[in-house]
Amino acid sequence: MVIIDRALSGDFEHICELDEMVRSEPSRRGFIGRALAERRCAVARVDGAIRGYVIVGEFFSHAFIELLLVHPDFRRRGIGASLIRSAEIDAPTGKLFTSTNESNLPMQRLCERAGFVRSGMVENLDEGDPEIFYFKRLAPA
Repeated sequence: MVIIDRALSGDFEHICELDEMVRSEPSRRGFIGRALAERRCAVARVDGAIRGYVIVGEFFSHAFIELLLVHPDFRRRGIGASLIRSAEIDAPTGKLFTSTNESNLPMQRLCERAGFVRSGMVENLDEGDPEIFYFKRLAPA
């Protein structure tokens, strides 16, 4: 069973261990720490262990999924979709945005299955790998 809840300060090291990019990009650790301090991070727990997380920020005054990560051994089990639903619930407006690299086909499929539509593309963020932006209109609360 997957349990989604707000990340706590005690989850910080577990989230950093889950995220391989923390080792190659030291700024990622600070990004995660700030998101936890600002209560913008939710975690997915399976049998009590953190197996994924989502960080939600703001994009033109609308909710924006800045980062969604699921441990490779736990992908394609509904964890990513559950984390997206958590972001939808927390969204303060009727719009939710996210983005992913053109090379990240699994995230593109997840977005499309979750009801997002492509909303544009930005070149030159990652050399040779454009960023695709997605949008989802949310039901009124």
